[in-house]
Amino acid sequence: MKRSFFLALGFLAPAFLMAKGPMVKISIAGAGSAIEITDPAISSFNPYAGPGVIVNGSEETIGFIVNWPAGTVAAPPGNLPRYDLGFYVGYPENGLVYLVKYVFDPSNSQGYVYLLGPSDEQYKLNRMIRGHGLEGNWLRATPAWQKFIQPLLPAKALN
Repeated sequence: MKRSFFLALGFLAPAFLMAKGPMVKISIAGAGSAIEITDPAISSFNPYAGPGVIVNGSEETIGFIVNWPAGTVAAPPGNLPRYDLGFYVGYPENGLVYLVKYVFDPSNSQGYVYLLGPSDEQYKLNRMIRGHGLEGNWLRATPAWQKFIQPLLPAKALN
């Protein structure tokens, strides 16, 4: 029994490691628009980065597109445009690994990210083996993400 467990683990490990391949695309859909971003700058927004992740020997507390130390927040007003953000890696075949929602609130110039939770229909599309531990919650977006994404959103979403 132990032998078969380790044999199975040997087959799964390479697939797991390759699943964390390089970011190849971010898709943005909502408010009547849809775009795909393939600019190499997207590698800065790795969906595997999260609270408590060890990166280069130290704990990563701000990463992905979420300001983890700021904690969870109340949902932004429902009348603001919401966007589906899809994060794709090079394995398998530019596959979707993580889907979140994004909202920008012009009243306070703050972006918010919703990490889909098990009660959300689209949650099953997420292919990360381990989530961030805050799924089903709204969090503040990082300044780096806001600076990157704001020029790409329709003007009506920013006023």
